[in-house]
Amino acid sequence: MLKDSIQHRRDFLKQLSVSASAAAIGSVAQADSTPTWLPPTGDPHFTPKAKSVIWLFMRGGVSHMESFDPKPALDQYAGKSINNSPFKSVQDPEKLKKVRVVVVNDANGQQRNTLYPNQIKFKQYGESGIPVSDWFPHIGSCVDDLSIIRSMWTTDDNHGAQIQFHSGRHMLDGRFPTIGAWLSYGLGSLNDNLPEFITMGPRYFDIRDGHYLGPAYDAVPLKVDPQNPLPYARPELDLSAEEQRIEFGLIDRLNRLAQERFPRDEKLRARIKSYDLAFRMQTAVPEVIDFKPETQETQNLYGLDDAKTRPFGTQLLAARRFVERGVRFVQIMHGAGAAGAWDAHSNLKTNHANLTGQVDRPIAGLIKDLKRRGLLEETIVVFATEFGRTPGSQSGNGRDHHPYGFSIFMAGGGLKGGVVHGATDEIGFHAEEHPHYVTDVHATLMHQLGLDPRRLELPEHKRLEIDYGNPIWDVIA
Repeated sequence: MLKDSIQHRRDFLKQLSVSASAAAIGSVAQADSTPTWLPPTGDPHFTPKAKSVIWLFMRGGVSHMESFDPKPALDQYAGKSINNSPFKSVQDPEKLKKVRVVVVNDANGQQRNTLYPNQIKFKQYGESGIPVSDWFPHIGSCVDDLSIIRSMWTTDDNHGAQIQFHSGRHMLDGRFPTIGAWLSYGLGSLNDNLPEFITMGPRYFDIRDGHYLGPAYDAVPLKVDPQNPLPYARPELDLSAEEQRIEFGLIDRLNRLAQERFPRDEKLRARIKSYDLAFRMQTAVPEVIDFKPETQETQNLYGLDDAKTRPFGTQLLAARRFVERGVRFVQIMHGAGAAGAWDAHSNLKTNHANLTGQVDRPIAGLIKDLKRRGLLEETIVVFATEFGRTPGSQSGNGRDHHPYGFSIFMAGGGLKGGVVHGATDEIGFHAEEHPHYVTDVHATLMHQLGLDPRRLELPEHKRLEIDYGNPIWDVIA
């Protein structure tokens, strides 16, 4: 009898731990690494111009020459080697030394420096007349709301650059908190029933965000699936809402008793917070991703009426609904596969035509929908990728990784619209005018959300100067 009772209790507690959902803090199993210091109060350091960020990341490396940085010289000198063109100096070792990579060689030891022509044309859009590739016509229609930055650079020539863009540090340096973790650490949530940091879409390299900040600042992974949006959030057994409430109440009571005995135990405090949030999310999250209240016109705006755009469009519509309810940072990854689907070493034209067809209409729909609801004024939309593609060819019809210069854009949240900032050289090789390392994007977001990154400094973890970045003042209104 005693044995059966003990076994029943073990099964009961096991079922409770599963239904509570470790996802609320990244992993309760990692709560022992929760830091001993107290996080900030959640108040901005100065008056913010934005409340939330929707971070769209194209995994694999979008070609800047075929998206937002037109280079007519590629057509003019197509087929010539860079060394036999007027642009030989771009491969000067002195120009390359700012990053850790060297000029990339193919399997035969030959530089991939045969200039490859543009694979798509450009068209000018809006009152600003900014040229955008014909692969992005819907985003082009929003160009007067965009700050396009054509002068990004990074130091990793492989797809660890995805980690670098999010954390600011080369993956060989170790693991560091990501921009989403820093913002949630500094500001917290605007809604007690929802997490401050959500991630959706494929994520292969690094599934954590908080690192030395602790698992409480990891993104909560969600799927736009009303039946099962949150991993581990559904009970193993078929329980009623009342039964779940009783179970969570018991766990909470036991935790509070433990907290009375150990009032300074920050690990326990984080665990209690995670269980509380997990319980509330079981009701709140399905409501957010239920699109029935949305009009058909709104759903069509995001491309939900087309099988090609529907998967990404549903995530973006969910993102709008999350920030509308106070979620601080929504991160959406696009491009499956270990490296990311945008990694067009061959067949670039087919690759990018297909992928842009999946994201162009939903992204434009998101920007337009935020704007008409008055949410774009307080929400920053970021379109980013880990690096660009080479101006030279690879495999005859592709382009290789290119960290020396590439493009992103941002919109909303007190940023200027209809502007282009920075420039690469004539063939898109180097960020030459107003070059920006990836943490300058982080610094811009922090500034707009009212945070001074140096006031988030942790004595136990000294940051490098480059980790802080500098706000891109020329795109701030």
